Amino acid sequence: MAERWATFDCYGTLIDWNGGMRLELARVFGEARAGEQLKRYHEVEPELQGDGKLSYREVLTEAMRRLGASESDEDALARSLPGWRPFPEVSNALEEARSRGWKLAILSNTDRDFIEASMAELGVPVELAIVASEIGSYKPGHRHWERFFEQTGADRARHVHVAASLFHDIAPANELGLRSVWVNRVGEQLEPQPTRELVDLAPLSDTLDELVAA
Repeated sequence: MAERWATFDCYGTLIDWNGGMRLELARVFGEARAGEQLKRYHEVEPELQGDGKLSYREVLTEAMRRLGASESDEDALARSLPGWRPFPEVSNALEEARSRGWKLAILSNTDRDFIEASMAELGVPVELAIVASEIGSYKPGHRHWERFFEQTGADRARHVHVAASLFHDIAPANELGLRSVWVNRVGEQLEPQPTRELVDLAPLSDTLDELVAA
């Protein structure tokens, strides 16, 4: 029987991206402006990632410039990212999936040093991590998945992609004809349609097993 693979987005899915970012934005700009600046960051980031030429460290730094950070704080998000913490249920959920025979991979819009730091925070081994800075492409482009299948030879019929972003992950997974699990942590409206929807990763293993039998 072919191996079963689950691929994951990292930031917002496994690591509390909004929480880590908001804390740092509050430190730099003040608590009263943190929510507004986080919203603005979400608008700026896709534009900076458009052609895939900037590393994620450069994206974070340029975004802070555009948000109006002082020169001494332009790299504040890049400095803080390695310490951003996983969501509470994530490590146990990944361990349980591994115990049921699932192989795990991360497909992330980031750099190698950042993903290595975040995987250390997770504390759960994964088979591989594919990062934007090494392939010259950011999701929602398809290159992360293409590289994943090239490297692993995984059977698409025995693969599931798990992510919190409809724009960056669920939409391209649909375009590629892949099964997906959307982790809707913030109660967003459902569009586009994933294969399954969860509010967190606590029931991950049962959901994966339902989608791809052992």
